[in-house]
Amino acid sequence: MPYSVSPIGFVRSCFKEKFAIPRQPQLAPAARGVLELLAPFDTGEAVQGLEQVSHVWLLFLFHQALQDQPRLKVRPPRLGGNKSVGVFATRATHRPNGIGQSVVQLDKVEPGKLWLSGIDLLDGTPVLDIKPYVPYADSVASACNRIADGAPLLIEVQWQDAALGQARSHGLRLDQPLVELIEQCLAQDPRPAYQLPPPERRYGTRLWDVDVRWHYPEPGKICVLEVVET
Repeated sequence: MPYSVSPIGFVRSCFKEKFAIPRQPQLAPAARGVLELLAPFDTGEAVQGLEQVSHVWLLFLFHQALQDQPRLKVRPPRLGGNKSVGVFATRATHRPNGIGQSVVQLDKVEPGKLWLSGIDLLDGTPVLDIKPYVPYADSVASACNRIADGAPLLIEVQWQDAALGQARSHGLRLDQPLVELIEQCLAQDPRPAYQLPPPERRYGTRLWDVDVRWHYPEPGKICVLEVVET
């Protein structure tokens, strides 16, 4: 029997493109956004009590990865992007019903709005439900995952002087920790692991209302080239 669900709200996120979004929540604490709730959930009644909660689970749709034909196997970036495993052994975006989940920090609660950080959600993401994080039940000390047994190794992020000045200026304008956001996202190396880009190749993504451009001057290092308003 088919079922239908409707969003309870949409995320307004610092991430305007999929590329360079952290592959898990909490890896970039400077990543911020606002969950704007829809009626009838946009009143204080629906969020009453959440001010006592530090983190929440968000159930959402991978709205730019929905597919008619489900994939049985996927190639997760964690395994280099070339090794296939069963879809249910991963958190890949290509899922049977397009549903994702993230635990994020709840910074502020207002009627109709939740202010979030540590997010890994694209701007415009439809949210299906909110559940409070319960530490004694949601944290399992004995848990293991041999596919992803630790946080990804970070690589060095360098700056050209002009780019760092641009990032600081835009961060002040936006009232956001833009330098930290860029460093936290790029240190996780957003490119596919199987790519070995030459130094002249340029990469880029959009955070808030700025374009960030970088390259790989040598293996294992990133250099931010410019941060310009779009």
